[in-house]
Amino acid sequence: MKRITVLGSTGSIGTNALKVINEKKDEFKVIGISGYSNLLLLIEQVENFNPKYICIGKESDAKVLQEKFSDKIVYFGEDGLKKMGQIEEADIVLTAVSGAVGIETTVEAIKLGKRIALANKETMVAAGEYINKLLIEYPEAEIIPVDSEHSALFQSMQGSKRKEISKLIVTASGGTFRGKKLEELKNVTVEDALKHPNWSMGRKITVDSSTLVNKGLEVIEAHMLFGIDYDDIEVLVHPQSVIHSMVEFKDSAIIAQLGAPDMKLPIQYAFTYPNRESNIVLDKLNLKLLKELTFDQVDNEVFKGVELAFKAGKIGKTMPCVFNSANEVAVELFLNKKIKFLEIYEIIEKAMENHLVKDIDNLEIIKNVDSETRKWVYENYGRN
Repeated sequence: MKRITVLGSTGSIGTNALKVINEKKDEFKVIGISGYSNLLLLIEQVENFNPKYICIGKESDAKVLQEKFSDKIVYFGEDGLKKMGQIEEADIVLTAVSGAVGIETTVEAIKLGKRIALANKETMVAAGEYINKLLIEYPEAEIIPVDSEHSALFQSMQGSKRKEISKLIVTASGGTFRGKKLEELKNVTVEDALKHPNWSMGRKITVDSSTLVNKGLEVIEAHMLFGIDYDDIEVLVHPQSVIHSMVEFKDSAIIAQLGAPDMKLPIQYAFTYPNRESNIVLDKLNLKLLKELTFDQVDNEVFKGVELAFKAGKIGKTMPCVFNSANEVAVELFLNKKIKFLEIYEIIEKAMENHLVKDIDNLEIIKNVDSETRKWVYENYGRN
């Protein structure tokens, strides 16, 4: 029986993870669960899965949970989320919370030698150098990626040696505005940006997909996870979202992972690795229905998120943290209709230009840079 802590249980990844777990109750047990603000759904999940530990964003909601579930240990806020990473009984910690708030939880889980099923790309983007040092210090801990692209790369690498890899090819759906020109994006609305053609995701990630910043974050994460040089990572637009990513080897062979556009497969793979198991909730890919698989280059003149990410990644140190933090605030401002869509790129670029790069010696440096970047964006763009 594998005991799993599900962080971000009320979001898209979290709800899919619980579907996977629900059909394998003889193998998986939810030991801890956290949601941010969806109190009603979290209560329903606690009733269905009976975890020992619960965490929610607000203290007032935590009091409601404690009154309703008096036999549970209830936490709240960022400190509570950190404690969720310190649960000794857990075998696996699924980090599916959105944003940099998930970093400290992952750090705590690594120190306890846990498997981290990582669906929070910001962890490796903002703190990848620090996380990789910790993984050397705590060799019992391991990170198995859950993002469909990084899971695909991870799966495609199985049985190979690092020296045999020539290139990583990260695929992108192209997002809501694939094929659009700059002029067409000047006045797009929040509602327009949230209409993703292939995937059902949270609002923040859907906007990231529309700007292709999401793909930029994935480039940095791929570099941090697999140690592949940025010059050997390529992004290709693949509108069908069937090939989730590919690995090109020294002998020119390319190995790809294909699957339905559904997150349950990479979630379960992170739980069961190195084994593969059947599960009735996993969607199958019907190859007979595929009419075409197409690929195209990213239009970097329109969608600047990828190029900015490569720039931040190559500078390294604290710059990827700035890239991530500036984007998080920019997306928040866009969703709140305080800035226009294309201003997201402007904010990221200006924040990077404004930043004095620092070495990452400890987690406090990352937290300070994250805080400083957010403050700078709010002060300069958070207009009423």
